[in-house]
Amino acid sequence: MNKQIEVGFGTEKLKKEFESLKNGKFEDKKLREFLERAIVDLKNNPLCGAKIPQNLWPREYCKKFNINNLRKYDLPDGWRLIYTIKINEVEILAVFLEWFNHKDYERRFGY
Repeated sequence: MNKQIEVGFGTEKLKKEFESLKNGKFEDKKLREFLERAIVDLKNNPLCGAKIPQNLWPREYCKKFNINNLRKYDLPDGWRLIYTIKINEVEILAVFLEWFNHKDYERRFGY
């Protein structure tokens, strides 16, 4: 049996932020398009993003989301999507944790 692959959001706040992008400025709408493309890609292959080494994981993610893996999906225009993969008996769930521009990404990961 093949497992169903879904994409979700780590928090309700993040889901609302995603939904609000469609009513935002031009840049917000473009970001939403990028994220929608990421959703399609992740449904086809949840491992398509780059694995982030555990020593670089922000403590906040470990505490808040109880993660055991962390991945980065590069979006256009220097944006980054951070997600984790949760697997159970029936499905694989790619969970969006955060997205941000490259500068904020570097700050979060201490580059």
